Amino acid sequence: MKLFLQILLIATSVLLVGAVLLHRGRGGGLSSLFGGGMQSSLAGSSVAEKNLDRITLLLGAIWLISIVGLGLLLKV
Repeated sequence: MKLFLQILLIATSVLLVGAVLLHRGRGGGLSSLFGGGMQSSLAGSSVAEKNLDRITLLLGAIWLISIVGLGLLLKV
């Protein structure tokens, strides 16, 4: 069980980094501090962006559950 949670944690960590990097920049963040801020339309987001949001939230939830599970296993 411990090995499964460790593998799940590593896999979700890599996928979560990739999912966050795929998001479109909205300006006002660190990228705008260094001259990378471009005007983007904030009116609406596409279906792909909404699905990417859902995938990112799901990966984050799985990552959090695996962290808590590993913490509980290592405590006992």
